[in-house]
Amino acid sequence: MFDKPIFDAHLHIIDPQYPVAPNHGYVPAPFTVADYRERVAALHLNVTGGAVVSGSFQGFDQQYLLAALHALGPGFAGVTQIPADTTDEEIISLHKAGVRAVRFNVQRGGSESIQHLEKLGKRVYDLVKWHVELYIDSRQLPGISTTLHKLPKIVIDHLGLSKAGFKYLLPLVEKGAIVKATGFSRCDFDVLTAMRQITAINPAALVFGTDLPATRAPKSFALADLELITKNFPLPLAEKICCENARALYSV
Repeated sequence: MFDKPIFDAHLHIIDPQYPVAPNHGYVPAPFTVADYRERVAALHLNVTGGAVVSGSFQGFDQQYLLAALHALGPGFAGVTQIPADTTDEEIISLHKAGVRAVRFNVQRGGSESIQHLEKLGKRVYDLVKWHVELYIDSRQLPGISTTLHKLPKIVIDHLGLSKAGFKYLLPLVEKGAIVKATGFSRCDFDVLTAMRQITAINPAALVFGTDLPATRAPKSFALADLELITKNFPLPLAEKICCENARALYSV
């Protein structure tokens, strides 16, 4: 059992008290802060912090995120979706509440259009040092590579999803991109090999997350996913992947 501290760099909270909009007909089941804590406890994970990520079905709603961060307490950060015309004052307020990144959901929608990626990504970084997180099939990376190279810091979800596009992900890692070791069942390749390739380039480039409750994923998170890291990487590197890298990323 891995009893070291874990920073869960990718989790969703779905609280029925707040708006949820169908995304291509999909409406997720509730998964509250209490549900998350119960699941983590059942898995005996020593979670000491994490990143609550806004899903496609939550659009631009900030109420659920602010409530979740308040309930989860210190150590947890937020990854939000905001429209391009969000005011500086609103962004600063979200930052004070614990939000640390803006997400562009290219795969599922529900976020701001990718056409605003450069301008909004630069603005939030200049204003509050937020980075950009992308839920995107890595096969699509070449089409936005010029923009990505202009952004100060980017994070790619779920190992980029695609074997065919993985070769486009590695050059971004070489230039400082962070990759989330999350949602393994969403990927169509051997994730251990991929993680080894990423950490060989930069040991600080990989961050672990449970992706709970794994909305629309073929399989939910299991301890075997975590063990791919804890049993195949030296302990100091496993600790970086499971906690230290993400704490540095989210500044918590």
